[in-house]
Amino acid sequence: MSEPKSMEQLLSPTGDPAWVLIEEGFDPLRETSVESRFAISNGFLGVRGGRATTRGTRWVVPARTYVAGLFDTPDAAYATPGLVPAADWLQVRLLVNGEPLVRHPCEVRSHIMTLDLRRGALLSESSRLKTADLNLRLKTLRLVSMSERALGLQLIQMVVEAGVVDVTVEASFEGVGLGLLSDRLDQDLGVWHTAQSGKGLGMATAAALQIDGRDLSPEAVGPFKWTWSWTTRPGQAVSFHRSVAIARSDVKDVDPGREARDQLDRGQRIGWRGVLEAHEVAWSSRWQLSDVTVEGDAKAQKGLRFALYHLNSAANPHDERVSIGARALTGDDYRGHVFWDTEIFLLPFYTLTWPEAARALLMYRFHTLDAARAKAAGMGWRGAFYAWESADTGAEMTPTQAVGPDRKIIKILCGTQEQHISADIAYAVWHYWQATGDEAFLLDAGAEILLETGRFWASRAQPEPDGLCHIRGVIGPDEYHEDIDDNAFTNVMARWTIRRAIDVAALLRKRWPDRWAGLAERLKLDEAELEEWRVVADTIATGLDPKTGLFEQFAGYFALEDIDLALYAGRSVPMDVVLGRERTQRSQVVKQADVVALMGLLPEECAGTSGATNFHYYDRRCSHGSSLSRAMHGLVAARLGQSDAALRYFMETADIDLSDTKVAIDGGVHIAALGGIWMMAVFGFAGLSVRDDGIAIDPHLPASWLSLAFSVQWRHRHLKIRIEQVRTLIEATLESGETMTIFIGGAPYELRPGTPLEIDDENRHGSGSHPSTGKSEAGRKPVSAGVS
Repeated sequence: MSEPKSMEQLLSPTGDPAWVLIEEGFDPLRETSVESRFAISNGFLGVRGGRATTRGTRWVVPARTYVAGLFDTPDAAYATPGLVPAADWLQVRLLVNGEPLVRHPCEVRSHIMTLDLRRGALLSESSRLKTADLNLRLKTLRLVSMSERALGLQLIQMVVEAGVVDVTVEASFEGVGLGLLSDRLDQDLGVWHTAQSGKGLGMATAAALQIDGRDLSPEAVGPFKWTWSWTTRPGQAVSFHRSVAIARSDVKDVDPGREARDQLDRGQRIGWRGVLEAHEVAWSSRWQLSDVTVEGDAKAQKGLRFALYHLNSAANPHDERVSIGARALTGDDYRGHVFWDTEIFLLPFYTLTWPEAARALLMYRFHTLDAARAKAAGMGWRGAFYAWESADTGAEMTPTQAVGPDRKIIKILCGTQEQHISADIAYAVWHYWQATGDEAFLLDAGAEILLETGRFWASRAQPEPDGLCHIRGVIGPDEYHEDIDDNAFTNVMARWTIRRAIDVAALLRKRWPDRWAGLAERLKLDEAELEEWRVVADTIATGLDPKTGLFEQFAGYFALEDIDLALYAGRSVPMDVVLGRERTQRSQVVKQADVVALMGLLPEECAGTSGATNFHYYDRRCSHGSSLSRAMHGLVAARLGQSDAALRYFMETADIDLSDTKVAIDGGVHIAALGGIWMMAVFGFAGLSVRDDGIAIDPHLPASWLSLAFSVQWRHRHLKIRIEQVRTLIEATLESGETMTIFIGGAPYELRPGTPLEIDDENRHGSGSHPSTGKSEAGRKPVSAGVS
């Protein structure tokens, strides 16, 4: 058995520079963005990455802590619920002879903060904390446990390099009463409830301080506040550790205080070292299942690792009542609300690397299905119309008005018109089912979501005298154009949803007739209605010109003013600000991927040369006014073989949260854009696609990438795939699970457990009709299409 690590070793970050993010010094203009970038989270708790020397007399920043699902409407200033921050449990103050050691962060001459991506921990080091009488070197670590999500841990080490003085360490909580009503406040336990939503919050804590390995007794000076006092001497090593347990309750008869206390007791039994070790083991497991490695491009590798860190941090597979907001748990932009981002940009990553998390996220949509039904009914339609912005109940949370760039009040129509959300959720449900074969989910939740969203679209698309069904008065992903008719993305996704609903009805009728009978009766769904759906799907307007293969983004789009965006290449503000809102709406300028997004999700809709035709047309008209846009363009460009353009979009997306030129991340990281980075790498450059009979690979690596390697899961199988640029070699290893089919360059090959498959240009056969050659014939045997 290896020797336990010293405190010094535990507080030292991973040595590999590819696994760390480092911030040195103090820049007040960038502090809030750094807090977002360096946030730590486990899908239940999120703590912003405030540095160890920041505000006023405190050298541990008030670090805002978010609890997933803790929503409330705190006052009349906010019309919709938002995440309510919990008390800051990281406050520590150091007094020297009764005076604060640090009064302002600029006084700390040497400060380094490190986000250890591999370990899921935030560390800091200050090597020149000094007064006339004292010289200290200080290191800190904080984490929220990936193995026990209710637990947070704080470690601090101080080494006295010089000075004999009286020192006091004061540990406390800050913001104990902010945004919540207190039910109980003891020395080490607090219980609160929200004013409107009826939720409860419990926080329990324990702290200890040791000097040269010996415990020093604290003085309790108030709720959540202790002090330790002693006289320093050179060479003295002081260690402080604090644990916190946090619990959320959604109903009044559940005591979150008791749950928090029980969670803390479990953590205390294994000790803080045990908590830290279990956390690191959990992170190691996540990296084994989700890491993506790039050789030849260190900047791209850093962007991927940063994205994967936050993606793995954002989900909690054990809570079906919450989803991931637009900024995850790293900031409070959009008040923690959930958008289409989750299903379109995040679910692919979770479905293929962490299906348990994907299932929980989709179950959140099932638990909010009744709210979606109520919204549809309230607007005169059938089925389920999901909220554009959703919190905990699934009710619509989109504000109805806002202040525009010209300081005028403008109406916000997204809550009623951005209806593609119901197709986006159906899309995620179907692809989860296709990739996992999770029959229990399909029968208990997925089929009902598909049927109710299909029913919504069948009632929404209305037949008109031209013989087509039209969807009028919507907003597509391109939000510059409102109240439009027959948006191509919306209509084609609606048609796709209706057809998948019909498919799932047939599947249930065939394989689980009793379950189908019960569900059909409960939904009052009969064959006559299904036939109506078929007619709608077959006659819905799509905007596709069969002669050119070009989709018109919406009815009348081609007649709008065509503006050359190249003339505005140096702008620093969005195009709707440059042109003004009214001219933007009269132009072909697109805010974000719309038809291109359709190509990204349903590439079969743009077969042959129509893919390049549509991409070329809309790529030069898109202003990329959303953080989501470039990821979808990069994905499509990579599939089309335009690897240079795709890599540019990849790096621009990574720069949204990593570049110091950006100031828009003070409200949290752009978690959907980070999901898009994974999509560009795996779906784009690797060309991975999921089939009902296996997975397919059709790579188009950028010239600078020597290799790309990643892991995916498909129907209880775990695969590792590596694509090598120079030898045009594809390696696939089935690490667990039963024999399956993998399609490479269109050819199906049998992939067996423990028998690596290697395919290069010399032994790759597009038809799969000839045996491949190589070291292991068993691993290279082409099989007939459709075998799994």
